[in-house]
Amino acid sequence: MAPRIAVLGCGYWGSNHIRTLKSLGALVAVSDANPARAEGFAVEQDCLAIAPDELFARDDVDAIVMALPPQFHAAAAIRAVENGKDVLVEKPIALTVADAERAVQAAHDHDRIFMTGHVLRFHPAFEKLKSLIDNGDLGEVKYIHSHRLGLGKFHTENDALWDLAPHDLSMILAITGSFPTEIRGEGAALLDHLSDFAHLHMRFPNGLRSHLFTSRLNPYRERRLTVVGTKAMAVFDDVEPWERKLAVYRHAVWQDSGQWAFTANEPSYVAVEQGMPLTRELQHFIHCIETREAPRTSGEEAISVLRILTAGTVLHD
Repeated sequence: MAPRIAVLGCGYWGSNHIRTLKSLGALVAVSDANPARAEGFAVEQDCLAIAPDELFARDDVDAIVMALPPQFHAAAAIRAVENGKDVLVEKPIALTVADAERAVQAAHDHDRIFMTGHVLRFHPAFEKLKSLIDNGDLGEVKYIHSHRLGLGKFHTENDALWDLAPHDLSMILAITGSFPTEIRGEGAALLDHLSDFAHLHMRFPNGLRSHLFTSRLNPYRERRLTVVGTKAMAVFDDVEPWERKLAVYRHAVWQDSGQWAFTANEPSYVAVEQGMPLTRELQHFIHCIETREAPRTSGEEAISVLRILTAGTVLHD
């Protein structure tokens, strides 16, 4: 029998978790500070509606997916693991490194699964990109840059960096396998005191460099991760259709009589198995609950992401 999972937080992203868990046969309950909202989903999905204060001690709930405003994640996660529940906490798992560390430590102390909702780690195109890198198809990775741009969403607690960058930072950390030695952030606030544009520049121990650009005031959508290696370059572009989401460019660059020369080749598109990242993420969560394996997107990774965000945050008057 599948683990019995409840979703705490029935907002936009919580509703996606609710419907996906229902399709996987693992949804047992929904919970929200707005009882009418929870009851609506409970009727729609034929599951229980449980008040938040009652959810944590329920014996008929094995695990909780938390899709709350981030300032509430850490306290809710600690309460859940102390009551014997495994948790999947949406990003960011807290607004401070200290709160995140307390939540992850509580999960360790109570032998509970703590997984973070870095959903793009489960995107088939990223998984394929990661395998190309691990197999040496791109050569030595020298540079990674990511652009995550669009219009909205606007939050009262999160700026563009904290809202949009965690997914890309999770992918960059997975590729590099290390924490950056240098972090520098630049931001611009147009609407209020929170950055609407943000650049993050990083250097890693082996000399690899990376930059990340996020914006929530951009006229077009861009969801692109580019990896530059010594043999080839690869681009994961989530705006493209499935057959063009992962492109490999085998450009050649060399020196001729002291001058640099190059040939630019057309991209080759890598076949990628189609699949919804959220479905694959929740399947992994269920697998971790059943096997007690450590999640691919662990609490420790989430803490690393928060450390980078904190170091790169630019305050505005």
